[in-house]
Amino acid sequence: MKLAYRKYGEGQPLLILHGLFGQSDNWNTLAKRFGDNGFEVYTIDQRNHGLSPHSSEWNYDAMASDVREFIDEHQLEHPILIGHSMGGKTAMTFALNYDGILDKLVVSDIAPIAYPAHHNEVIKALKSVNFDLLKTRKEAEEVLSQYISDFGTKQFLLKNIYWEQGGNERMNWRFNLAVIADEYSEIMSEVVNKSSRVKSLFVKGEKSNYISNEDTYEISIRFPNYELVTIPNSGHWIHAEQPDLFYNEVMKFIK
Repeated sequence: MKLAYRKYGEGQPLLILHGLFGQSDNWNTLAKRFGDNGFEVYTIDQRNHGLSPHSSEWNYDAMASDVREFIDEHQLEHPILIGHSMGGKTAMTFALNYDGILDKLVVSDIAPIAYPAHHNEVIKALKSVNFDLLKTRKEAEEVLSQYISDFGTKQFLLKNIYWEQGGNERMNWRFNLAVIADEYSEIMSEVVNKSSRVKSLFVKGEKSNYISNEDTYEISIRFPNYELVTIPNSGHWIHAEQPDLFYNEVMKFIK
């Protein structure tokens, strides 16, 4: 599958994968910063997200295969791969399924373990937005507010609204909500139990519970050549909450 992407800078290839319900422009600011400091940065829309194609097949093997196709198509040598949350699991799966391709791996606030379902209320909220009846983003926000109280989460989701082409003047979600809802358990599943010697950096948010002390064992058996850093005063969205600290740790690792 040919994925949509944005490109910044010149130098060693650096690919960035967003998380669930995200898209490539979530990383614009940091991507430009990496691009200004010696890297050819590609922020990628994963399948069923952003401007990339939709597909009923949605799992980590498929998304890792998309990344392999992207690297081959663009003839990228010694790429570095950064992934946040769902994108981190895609990145881990890629490193394990295609060992020897990556120069380095960076995983932001996710472990290779199975997680309990915790987006059910978000999916319920998204399904409640009926674009046949709603005509403005404000109306969509009012529906989301019945289920979601956090302002940041609502704004993050609302960024995915766009106007469909064809003259019907109808809004819709850019992500493939139907498949995300149907295949959600695939995204919560553990990463394949293989091993890679790729040099790996795992970045944890101090206030986040996505990587526990117990999870480091599961990381170590898959990525024995890893290190873990904790970013203070940060939750799950490290690159948005503490961009300078995230940038500095990543640069120290990949330079």
